[in-house]
Amino acid sequence: MSAFAEKPTLEKKPVKFSNLLLGAGLNMFEVTTLGQPLEVVKTTMAANRGDSFASALARVWGRGGVFGFYQGLIPWAWIEASTKGAVLLFVASEAEYYARTFGAGDFVAGISGGVTGGVAQAYATMGFCTCMKTVEITKSKLAAQGVKPPGTFATFMDIYHKEGIKGINKGVNAVAIRQMTNWGSRFGLSRLAEQGIRKVTGKDDGGKLSAWEKILASGLGGGLSAWNQPIEVIRVEMQSKTEDPNRPKKMTVGNTAKYIYSQNGLKGLYRGVVPRIGLSVWQTICMVALGDIAKTYVEKVTGDQVTAKH
Repeated sequence: MSAFAEKPTLEKKPVKFSNLLLGAGLNMFEVTTLGQPLEVVKTTMAANRGDSFASALARVWGRGGVFGFYQGLIPWAWIEASTKGAVLLFVASEAEYYARTFGAGDFVAGISGGVTGGVAQAYATMGFCTCMKTVEITKSKLAAQGVKPPGTFATFMDIYHKEGIKGINKGVNAVAIRQMTNWGSRFGLSRLAEQGIRKVTGKDDGGKLSAWEKILASGLGGGLSAWNQPIEVIRVEMQSKTEDPNRPKKMTVGNTAKYIYSQNGLKGLYRGVVPRIGLSVWQTICMVALGDIAKTYVEKVTGDQVTAKH
């Protein structure tokens, strides 16, 4: 018998169209349920940094009752969700696999997958969607000044004609930083929490976690990943339609951070962290826990179908 136990061989799973559909479907479910209301409250607090959580809820309600919490859902959040979910599940799974082939453990492989998937999301689909969602939510300030805000597509075309592709992708670098830190933290911390749960429950030898254990691990990973809220506040400010002569004319991540700090101090950079924690927990449960469970189920069903045919 060898003195060294052989490492289990990693199996490279084929890219399946069903996994892309699964990622899109999970993200559509996430955003249409709790995702968009929490996104709207979080963005409202980040844009109106003097608001408390209660006053932000009242502000959103005043924009249209229950429908105010779903502002920007159609079409921008749906376009974003249906594309970024597929990108994340595909790219993160591939990156996590290749990290493991280089000997990375669960935690490092999880971070690698999340970071790569997050960056791919930002530059492939999310730049213009997050920009337009933020514009939808923050342009209500025009209404408060007695100016009738233009419609969704009129706003999009106006920005495109004035500023081109750069205009509708404003803040995309901040989005990329947010997404790579978001999903790097979420996947990595979720995998770390899974390891902790395995130790507590005596499943150290790679034992399978139950659905509830997966959900608990993802909830912990999601909640802890809200540490990067300053990046989110910076992103919202860069994409906001607010008018302020003190704002930098050409906004970058650095000078926007300085502007927010000068206006609202350190607390300003953490506005909206409470709904953000809720959003992070819900997104991580949907995309990590439910993603793992659903992928296993799909693979089992399709595998059974192939076996039945033969």
